[in-house]
Amino acid sequence: MAAPSLLKRSLAELVGTYALVFLGTGSVMTTVLLAKGRPVIDNAFHVGIDMAAWVAIGLAFGLTVTAMIYCFGHISGTHINPAVSVALWATKRFPTQDLAAYVIAQCAGATLASLSVAAVWGARVIPTGLAATGMFDGVSYGQAFLCEVILTFILVMTIMGSAVDSRCRGGFAGLAIGLVVAADIIVGGNVTGASMNPARTFGPYLANILVGGPNMWAQYPIYLFGPLAGGVLAAFLYDLIGDPRGAEGECKLE
Repeated sequence: MAAPSLLKRSLAELVGTYALVFLGTGSVMTTVLLAKGRPVIDNAFHVGIDMAAWVAIGLAFGLTVTAMIYCFGHISGTHINPAVSVALWATKRFPTQDLAAYVIAQCAGATLASLSVAAVWGARVIPTGLAATGMFDGVSYGQAFLCEVILTFILVMTIMGSAVDSRCRGGFAGLAIGLVVAADIIVGGNVTGASMNPARTFGPYLANILVGGPNMWAQYPIYLFGPLAGGVLAAFLYDLIGDPRGAEGECKLE
């Protein structure tokens, strides 16, 4: 059977990223609306979202990632994240000629999802920034950047070991990746929003401009270069530790 065309793979990336951003940021919208009116502790670092809510948000993102891996993994690889695509490209597992199409599709899917959030929840959620990721009170630019590097490093390391290395591929890769996404959000959500994904941040940022929400583009370097650095570092370090290319059955991106 012939491999799916680049157009079909790009559409899979667009739809997968759309689902991730719509369901993930939609869970934030629901949380914010349910929490409206609750007293906020006199602490700049506390924003009225408790640990139970962060767990729910993390699971919404993580379960969606798991579902999209099982849905589109055999078609596009379900990157749904430029940091993943760039990490695979940097380690020569993804062709240069396909990289731009994947990244454009991912950013387009995220933007369409954020516009859908604005359409479904209406004007009442526009002041919230459509769940755009941003530095929380008390967090410096450097701390936020480091947080995104670390969270994405852990995510991509998990992807390398469970889905990319041919010795370890199996039916549980999607579950492992989804769970680490959830864990990253539970831990880092109250620091940076735990993006780990330049497209996930790009979509709400652009949609905010289109619907009259807050302009947060000054923070975008955190969510672009942090995940890219963490992802590339994880991919190269996994190759150093695991030596998958030297093992029987060379690792290839299917």
